[in-house]
Amino acid sequence: MGSSGSPPEGDLLTISAKIVVAGGFGVGKTTFVGAVSEVPPMSNEAWMTEAGEGVDDLPPGNKSTTTVAMDFGRITLRPDLLLYLFGTPGQARFWFLWDDLSRGALGAVVLVDTSRIDESFAAINYFENDSELPFIVAVNQFEGMPVHDLEEVRDALALDPSVPLVTCDARDRASTIATLTELVGHTLSLAVLSGPAGRELAGSAPHA
Repeated sequence: MGSSGSPPEGDLLTISAKIVVAGGFGVGKTTFVGAVSEVPPMSNEAWMTEAGEGVDDLPPGNKSTTTVAMDFGRITLRPDLLLYLFGTPGQARFWFLWDDLSRGALGAVVLVDTSRIDESFAAINYFENDSELPFIVAVNQFEGMPVHDLEEVRDALALDPSVPLVTCDARDRASTIATLTELVGHTLSLAVLSGPAGRELAGSAPHA
């Protein structure tokens, strides 16, 4: 008789979970989803036109498009853990979509651009006060961006000490995977999931 133990990898039950990627306008949500997705990401991008002047606060740089519905991607974090990523639109006029995008999600990553930190307050406020979804905050740092001490960023955001604060490069696949791993670990540590499904997901999630 064979010994009892873990099933062969090919027999593992795949657990899927929904993850929200949120943040202010132009903070890097579309880039984050595109960098990590193992399938061609779907993005509801539209050209920004003069009609948007005075309605949307345009970010610095050469950004010419904006997400008007959501971004979508998929990543197999482990052979038995599949994440579906939903990026939210950043403009205030599309915030009504956030409730729908967050419904049924495992957790959320809130991206922060320290050069426009005020753009992050609305997203953090949403997950702190208007949603029960666990979340982490990821400072999007890449070449040319000023580097700030994370505790200074936490103070500037008035972020609760219980909310994990990490750095990431939204353009880099390994960095975005590490951020998602941090989120999954944080969510499970809060014991949000219970019962057999929660135990299965806890067993499949990588340790942060």
